[in-house]
Amino acid sequence: MTCACNIPLALLITVLVAGGQAHACTPPERPFLPASREDMRAYADLIRGDFEAYIADVQDYFRCLDDERARTFMEAREVSDDYATFLNAVE
Repeated sequence: MTCACNIPLALLITVLVAGGQAHACTPPERPFLPASREDMRAYADLIRGDFEAYIADVQDYFRCLDDERARTFMEAREVSDDYATFLNAVE
């Protein structure tokens, strides 16, 4: 037996997932570190560049997550207001 009180929430989730614009923050790929010191020395410039790029990319990733959290929080507040409007209209 399904509780009718869960149906609006399920509908809301479906609408948000299906109808919303995709927002995604993609984490950077972890840089490769060779196991041997000889390989580290031989490819030092490449490895250093990979690590520096990773550090820059991970900072961008964190900013993206912060922006997405703020956007989603505002959207959730708006959806909550819309839902309250809906509940008031059908009561």
